[in-house]
Amino acid sequence: MAVLPASGKVDVDRLSEVSGSADVKIATEQDFRSAFPECELGAMPPFGYLYGMDVYMDERLSKDLEIVFNAGSHSELIRLAYQDFVRLVKPRIGGISLTRVSSS
Repeated sequence: MAVLPASGKVDVDRLSEVSGSADVKIATEQDFRSAFPECELGAMPPFGYLYGMDVYMDERLSKDLEIVFNAGSHSELIRLAYQDFVRLVKPRIGGISLTRVSSS
């Protein structure tokens, strides 16, 4: 599970390096829908450990005091202190995202 800023896009090559896996691919929502049966599609909270998944987090998020993410639905959010998130989730942190470039 990758956690990155909303303005970012996963850098598959960097995620491969950080995870130590040569076989990193971006899954579709349909690929992992059954892993999160209590969540709305696309609104899974980044608590991979609850679902037997490793969590990789982009290092840019470490500059923020808080992290905000979906709480299993598209209408509810969780706001958590960054340090509390790291303590609970124990993500592997690295530069795993690219900044999106505006097309305008």
